[in-house]
Amino acid sequence: MKAAVLVKNKVELVDLHLPKVGNDEILVRMKACGICGSDLEKVFGKYGMKSSRIGHEPAGEIVKLGANIKDFKKGDRVFVHHHVPCYSCHFCYNDDFTMCEKYQSSNIDPCGLSEFILVPHWNLSKGGLIRLPDNINFNQAALIEPIACCLRSLNKVDLKKADTIVIFGAGPTGLMHMILARLFGASKILLVDVNSFRLDFAKKIDQQVEVINMAKMPEGEFKRKSLIFLGKVGSDVSIISTSNINAFIQSLSITRRGGTISLFGVPPKDTEVKIDLNMIYSKELKILPSYAASEKEIHQTIALMEAKIINFERLITHKFPLRDSNKALMHAHQAKDSMKIIITAE
Repeated sequence: MKAAVLVKNKVELVDLHLPKVGNDEILVRMKACGICGSDLEKVFGKYGMKSSRIGHEPAGEIVKLGANIKDFKKGDRVFVHHHVPCYSCHFCYNDDFTMCEKYQSSNIDPCGLSEFILVPHWNLSKGGLIRLPDNINFNQAALIEPIACCLRSLNKVDLKKADTIVIFGAGPTGLMHMILARLFGASKILLVDVNSFRLDFAKKIDQQVEVINMAKMPEGEFKRKSLIFLGKVGSDVSIISTSNINAFIQSLSITRRGGTISLFGVPPKDTEVKIDLNMIYSKELKILPSYAASEKEIHQTIALMEAKIINFERLITHKFPLRDSNKALMHAHQAKDSMKIIITAE
């Protein structure tokens, strides 16, 4: 079988043996898998988390089941979650599921960008394989994981109705945050980026969103223009949906006193920031990192999709076959005319 794997910071399409399916395992034929910002950080940046596998947003069809599997059948359409917690450690007891050692070490084999995916017993036993409702197609299913991550981010900051929000980064997860924030009842949303295509794309989805193109912003004007839209107190919530550290620094000045900052985008490993700690203290800013998603947000996302309360399929601008995975990742990295990019089966 074919799989796209990361070899010394380069993506290569390799031939692998079809995984042997154990009695408590399931083999899934990949139908669609999204490309994530963390994938791009692994290939083009300095990813700081444990896993170096690319492709973790897959959906597909069950083609083979182990002898002990009773809850699924061949032909079932499924969403595959790559990480699952133990639900019994100190972290899980405190609802910090993504901090669980098993969550961060568990995975699918070989990765999401593969013709076939082996779902191991651990993942199956902890709810890592979910049957899709009939009205959710594979393209939509490939968006479940990133939407769930954004949902967790907003759950953590406790966004309230009529809150004002600034989102730094108009990529796929930035727009997912935008759509969800509007659903949650945000009154004003400001979207900040340097990419004109993506800012224009956002305006087509939400005509009320205010956008600022930092590439066209005179130095020193950002704070003044932001506060004109938000009101002089600043934003209630700021979401950093980019790995650009300047976004975090800018958020400190426009988030209101007592406000909250979600550090959602993955900072490159060994990133150091020189900031005035007294400003964070005196403003009582709450900084909440948000890494990945748990099964709670996965099921919330599927329920929202099934009820057609949210529709994110319009974020998909490009589809590439598995054999062109490297081209797809490069296209996503350059981001000249793309939003969400999906890898599909041959």
